[in-house]
Amino acid sequence: MSDPGPKIGRTIADSTPWWPDKTTAPKGSPNILVVLFDDVGFSDFGCYGSPILTPTIDALAEAGLRYTGFHTTAMCSTTRAALMTGCNHHSVGMGCLANFDSGYPGYRGKIAKEAGMLPEMLRSNGYRSYMVGKWHVTPLTETGATGPFDGWPLGRGFDRYYGFMDAETDQYAPELVRDNTPIEAPGTYETGYHLTEDLVDQSIRFIADHTADAPDTPWMLWLAPGACHAPHQAPREIIDHYANVFADGWDVERERRLERQKALGIVPPDTRMPPRNDHVRPWAEHSPDEQRLFARLQAAFAAMLDHADRHLARLVAFLEDADIKDDTLILVLSDNGASQEGGPLGMINAMGPYNMKFEPLDAKIARTDDIGGPDTHSNFPHGWAMASNTPLKRYKQNTHGGGIRDPLVISWPKGLTARGELRHQFTHASDMTPTLLDLLGLTKPDTLAGVPQMPFEGVSFSPSLTDSAAPSKAKPQHFEMFGHRGIVQDGWKAVAYHPPGRAFDGDVWELYHLAEDFSEYEDLAEADPERLKAMVEEWWRQAEAHKVLPLDDRFGPRFAENAIRFHGARKRFVFHKGMGHVPTDVAPDVRSRTYRIEAEAHIEAGTEGVLIAHGDATCGYSLFIRDGRLVHDMNVGGHHAIVTSDRDIPPGHRRLGVQVQTIDGRRHFRLTIDGQPAGHGDTDLGFYNFVSWSGLDIGRDRGSPVADYAAPFEFTGRLSKVTVTMDEDQTLDGDGIGEAEMARQ
Repeated sequence: MSDPGPKIGRTIADSTPWWPDKTTAPKGSPNILVVLFDDVGFSDFGCYGSPILTPTIDALAEAGLRYTGFHTTAMCSTTRAALMTGCNHHSVGMGCLANFDSGYPGYRGKIAKEAGMLPEMLRSNGYRSYMVGKWHVTPLTETGATGPFDGWPLGRGFDRYYGFMDAETDQYAPELVRDNTPIEAPGTYETGYHLTEDLVDQSIRFIADHTADAPDTPWMLWLAPGACHAPHQAPREIIDHYANVFADGWDVERERRLERQKALGIVPPDTRMPPRNDHVRPWAEHSPDEQRLFARLQAAFAAMLDHADRHLARLVAFLEDADIKDDTLILVLSDNGASQEGGPLGMINAMGPYNMKFEPLDAKIARTDDIGGPDTHSNFPHGWAMASNTPLKRYKQNTHGGGIRDPLVISWPKGLTARGELRHQFTHASDMTPTLLDLLGLTKPDTLAGVPQMPFEGVSFSPSLTDSAAPSKAKPQHFEMFGHRGIVQDGWKAVAYHPPGRAFDGDVWELYHLAEDFSEYEDLAEADPERLKAMVEEWWRQAEAHKVLPLDDRFGPRFAENAIRFHGARKRFVFHKGMGHVPTDVAPDVRSRTYRIEAEAHIEAGTEGVLIAHGDATCGYSLFIRDGRLVHDMNVGGHHAIVTSDRDIPPGHRRLGVQVQTIDGRRHFRLTIDGQPAGHGDTDLGFYNFVSWSGLDIGRDRGSPVADYAAPFEFTGRLSKVTVTMDEDQTLDGDGIGEAEMARQ
């Protein structure tokens, strides 16, 4: 029966009003809080065996469930896509990362509209949804001022958004977005600002506003902090707390964690510790200075997680104070295993190595006390990532357990009777949305916004929430990331590690009986070749059916090709006063090329400030006026090449510029005033592979300053425009760009 609609007469006396029914959620629908950590390993929560203090997460586990067989996709964009669509990540177009479009259906870097996202499904069933924190499922070339915004959080079903769009951001000077608009952080390192605290503040604000305005309407809040993705930044006093916790090193720490895991029931009592991962040396082989450095890098990681747990406690306390915690379904998880991007020796400022300015070990040791601060971009060494993933092999990016097996805590006091219980079923990120809809009594819509929807590929694991003996999913689950492959079925796993550049046919497949071998310790490939052959064949069938093909391990060329394709033939950019927050992937690509910057401005006595700046304290460039002179600072990993004009800038309307030319691997700088030479210099520094995670600004340098001035160092004259012109001599190193880009995922 169609809606009657209003009856319209000539006057109100012979008219009848009508109001459409409101869309409401099913009676008794809970609120949903998803807390998605980044790069946190299987053993890093206290309740999974770690000495890192996570009492808030541990309390949620004690009030609910911990899963030991939850699997992700080995990377951040891909896991987020699977979690929110209920489908495999290749199937929805997010085969690898949001950073590039490879030109194949499974690798668009953007989630297909045929794959509705959880907030879109909940919206059509009466929920309000709020997103806070890391997004990273929109092509970064679409995160500028003109969008398009159809892949941003508000374009995919969320009602409000506060967070950052890229894979990572500086925790003291983040690249923030509110809804569809870039904004400045409401504080600085000097004022005590940290992004995690801000994200929790906004989470509380969203829920408080919702509770005041629509107390009878259920909500979902998706909170995705930067913790514990690099840069590992946390308050110094918390880092100091962990100064001696890890002094015994990663070998001892792994054994301690495995002992705790056995005592907690996280792993079976007969679980064996695999050998160290490739290229991880025994702790005892490192010098005392190296050990202190590595322990401090790990302390920063631990402090970042501890700090996040402390602020999560504020959010949980607010739910209690608002009397809504018991009817809130809370899920706490990680998007992949601990990261290998810190390399074998860790990094204090990764931006130098990304641009061929390597950190000598003695230089890193000299900066040990700086770790975790505002001018660092630190990441821990392989050994500590290995310990994070105890007792599993390898890391994030890989399809062995260390990359794809992650913690999952679920608490819902009103809806689940489990208290402190464990669940060992195999589950996958693509199973999350089907499970949530199942719990809510909802079904996937056939269409969303007029677009026919693809069916779920994940399977609800809701039976296991109440039945510890419920079976694991019966259908096979495939994995692929940068050519690393895997498949799990009926308690068995086949997996192949793929070294970049090797022929895929040359990869060696391994076979593990997961039901009896939690840590993938004993390779049964030779003992059971027929089973392995059948599983590998099944992997190829799954790959073809779910848009995994073609296999492509060229992540370097993919990044380089994406940058060139996005900018195309464009070589000239004109920026006007008031512009800013231009994301790195949208800003002029000045890597490994000759370029010119020229600003048109009216100068008076005492005029000073930034004309253009791209980057932050860890890397970038800035053209500015100080003490009456024009200055250009190229900052590469904290190493500065500074050129100052040889004369003062005369008052009046001026054209102020710098030309940066690459000759035989060196950068040559030539400052100009009204087109005339005004100073020069040269350096072996350069942006070979990456400029910065922080964006470009005009007339100021917000947040973390590129040069040795106090941000934002706003320009005090009248700035007309800034033009950046790039020559044709760009020679991008695909492999180098790939390494730099991969390290920020």
